[in-house]
Amino acid sequence: MSDSVRLYLELLKKCVANSIYDDDLDMIRGHAALDEQTGRYVVVDGEIATPQEKYLGQIWPSRAHTMIGIPRLDNVQHCVEEVLRAGVPGDLIETGVWRGGASIFMRGILKAYGVGDRQVWVADSFEGLPPPNAARYPKDAGSEFHRHETLAVSLEEVRSNFERYGLLDEQVRFLKGWFRDTLPAAPIEKLAIMRLDGDMYESTMDGLVWLYPKLSPGGFVIIDDYNAVPACNEAVADFRKQQGVTAEILPILGIGAFWRKPEPRPI
Repeated sequence: MSDSVRLYLELLKKCVANSIYDDDLDMIRGHAALDEQTGRYVVVDGEIATPQEKYLGQIWPSRAHTMIGIPRLDNVQHCVEEVLRAGVPGDLIETGVWRGGASIFMRGILKAYGVGDRQVWVADSFEGLPPPNAARYPKDAGSEFHRHETLAVSLEEVRSNFERYGLLDEQVRFLKGWFRDTLPAAPIEKLAIMRLDGDMYESTMDGLVWLYPKLSPGGFVIIDDYNAVPACNEAVADFRKQQGVTAEILPILGIGAFWRKPEPRPI
């Protein structure tokens, strides 16, 4: 890696995570509101988080374009650089993108290395999370994610965020809608990276069922909510058991985990 590539990617990482600025607005754990008299945001429901919580991506930031924190961005960089180094064929996808920061970072990595033959797929409802379908997915019973308006970020806003970094181009493809509707018909031939950030059992399982068969051997599965949302862990465990996946699951500092798809065993 050249110094220019390293410096660009470190700066891009800090920008999407808003760790380059030491402002208290992104340190709010909970909800904030603008005080019209002072022009500052104040905590409405929550408290000020610690720098470590922000670093690990354990808060919902007000300004940052991603909430996943630096260790999970480091993991994205490691996985993408490894598939480029090893020549693992396929595109990159993130399912559940919020403001788009992690997907923007993926596109930035490809740009930095001059890769022009891979797509970054940006899959989201752009309307938040679906209400739980407890009849079909009992492990989602009681899920409240669909009630959080903060998680509903429009396609227009995400596209605008890509533009802010000069990274909205023909290598970025958007899949708008619920995963159960968009992923089965997505015109994706091969994947090298699949990063699932769906929180719920249903959303995680949809990503695994429809995308894992397209993942090239040597490609990576990244599960954003692993060890943070129990239903997500259960979806991963159920899928791996059903498909006989035995590759070691490696934890990411703070939250999340990943594994590498092995080469098929000879018959």
